[in-house]
Amino acid sequence: MTIRATATGAAILGLCLALGLGGCASMETARGKIVKAAPRCADQTVQIYFESFSADVTKEGRAVIAAAAQQAKPCRVTGVDVLGLADSIGGGADGNLELSKRRAEAVTAALAAAGLPGAEFKITAVGDAGSTTADGRSRPLRRRADIVLHLASN
Repeated sequence: MTIRATATGAAILGLCLALGLGGCASMETARGKIVKAAPRCADQTVQIYFESFSADVTKEGRAVIAAAAQQAKPCRVTGVDVLGLADSIGGGADGNLELSKRRAEAVTAALAAAGLPGAEFKITAVGDAGSTTADGRSRPLRRRADIVLHLASN
């Protein structure tokens, strides 16, 4: 089979190439107009989980804290709320309240060590309050500290 080039075919091919290359040129121009957006400084909430009976921030917890502190750096930190919680296993009400307080304090120290810009911390500990289901089972996901970073643009 032989393909013969005609004037019409050449014109169509030329038009397609021009349109295709024209699209590339406009893409390049559009890319040149991209402007870096300002950092988004909205309140941020993270949760740090703990092992049973422990107030030691885990390796994973430190990584989450470091990421949150890094994200907050371009912003003004107007306040930090840290809520320490505990499950209802062991320790009794007083022991679990103390454990939740130690968890909140450990997270606060880890935030400072991660370089979170200066802010006022509000630390609250609630122990095992609300950690048991209606049928008496413990909620293990209560072994945590909740952090709310209040952020504003500089």
